[in-house]
Amino acid sequence: MRRFAYLALAAASCLASPALAQSTPASAELPNPEELSGRDMVTVALGAGLTPDYEGSDDYRLIPAAAIRGQVSGISFSTQGTYLYVDVIPKSSSNFDLILGPVVGARLNRTRRVKDDVVDLLPDRNTAIEAGGYAGASFSGLTNPYDSLALTVTAVHDVANAHESTVIMPKLSFSTPLSRKTYASASLGTTFVSDKFADYYFSVSPAESALTAGVLPVFDADGGMKDWNIGLLVNQSITGDLLGGFSIFGTANYSRLVGDFRDSPLVSQRGSASQWLVAAGVAYTF
Repeated sequence: MRRFAYLALAAASCLASPALAQSTPASAELPNPEELSGRDMVTVALGAGLTPDYEGSDDYRLIPAAAIRGQVSGISFSTQGTYLYVDVIPKSSSNFDLILGPVVGARLNRTRRVKDDVVDLLPDRNTAIEAGGYAGASFSGLTNPYDSLALTVTAVHDVANAHESTVIMPKLSFSTPLSRKTYASASLGTTFVSDKFADYYFSVSPAESALTAGVLPVFDADGGMKDWNIGLLVNQSITGDLLGGFSIFGTANYSRLVGDFRDSPLVSQRGSASQWLVAAGVAYTF
């Protein structure tokens, strides 16, 4: 379950919103942006890729994944990893849109066996059930009528017996079709967490240090900025176009742990502050 969940983040990001490029020949009879914004559409994706064994690990696993994204009656929804995002504000006919809605999901970091023999000696963590919301704004028509520049902030709180704290994730993303069949998106984000979160996943208590015979020294992690991250994806239609049919996608996401999260012995001694997630697969839009 945990392996499946991590790659779903990458698969979800590949699901292109309905869009067409301005460079498409006029004979292609382009639908206008207003028509596209009100169209019901759903995309499902299946893929495979490489993801870190745990957050901060330098071991990777090849895993499967699935994701879904769509719009029905003006309500947009998407899965990102093990999280479901729903935007309850219908798109407007202008170049400016508000984004607002609930988010719910699960954090499965170190909930079962990991590859590193020393880290695996530490007690497993509970699954964190996180619920909250996200808000922001998007602007379109910057380079063509169908692009989108969006700034969002997601805030979720663990409502289960895990880190029992709040995670805040600002994100800036730009998406645009490059042709009627090709779509690209880039993103830049960061993550802020509390002392409770840092302690739960990155600290090493005296008892835990003893479990590793002192290989992992005692470490007390403080909260703050956990990481920064960048992502890039490309989606290429192979039947039909971006409005429907099969497509293939490739995506790569890089994140860099900072501060106490980078200095934790789980990362600095047993793993790496650099975290990669790469994936590829097939999507179908209808």
